[in-house]
Amino acid sequence: MAGSRTYRCRAIVLDKTKLGESDLILTLLADDGRQVRAVAKGARKPGSKLAARCELCCEVDLLLAHGRNLDIVSQAELLAAPLGASPSYTLLSAASAVAEIARFCSFEDAEDSFVFPITERALAVLGGAAGPLDGAHLDLVVAAYAFKLPAHLGYRPDLSCCVTCGDPAVSHYSASAGGLVCASCASSIPGAEEVDAQTVAWLRALMGLRFDELATAPIAAPEATFLLALAHAWVAVHLDARLRAFEFLLGC
Repeated sequence: MAGSRTYRCRAIVLDKTKLGESDLILTLLADDGRQVRAVAKGARKPGSKLAARCELCCEVDLLLAHGRNLDIVSQAELLAAPLGASPSYTLLSAASAVAEIARFCSFEDAEDSFVFPITERALAVLGGAAGPLDGAHLDLVVAAYAFKLPAHLGYRPDLSCCVTCGDPAVSHYSASAGGLVCASCASSIPGAEEVDAQTVAWLRALMGLRFDELATAPIAAPEATFLLALAHAWVAVHLDARLRAFEFLLGC
């Protein structure tokens, strides 16, 4: 109805912040790609069903009322819980990193039809939609997401040749330079990380393969951790933000 104070919203819960004694501020990724922040009143009260339906990374159908500064959650229905009822420590850490990146890559009143489905699929694969994942494959999926979503926003790494001189013989990686660089150019780039041919191939796979394919790709844990660190450097530099959940995942 035109002029109605309430509206429905299908969204993924990206973050929860305590407000007062019993309320929560929810940061949501709406299905049209917008970021929505809303207050769930009484969500922290004992016996409240609202908090259980709005756990981190859950997909929910919400009835929201327009507020002066923040919208108000009137109703919430759980649509999907990709992480399951009791996610493991490592799974929750990986999913939190995905939610954090999505939070920095979505904006209020800025619709983007790409952001919701890629985030929804990444969380589903992390949660085992393509089969249970070990720590290495959790890292691999998060690393892929950390490259794919910023690439959609315009921060796409150049992995074809040296970003400085065009030499196809690449041997280093630099987030600040924009991708892969040759040994000669790397000598003048502070912090350029040496990478071998296998790592270069994996970086290209992160951009070219689907999450489901990466979830079953053969990879050793140290290689996956190294790729995760390279992905963290990429988003930290190009989103110009400190990603605490991502840092925590790296330290796990």
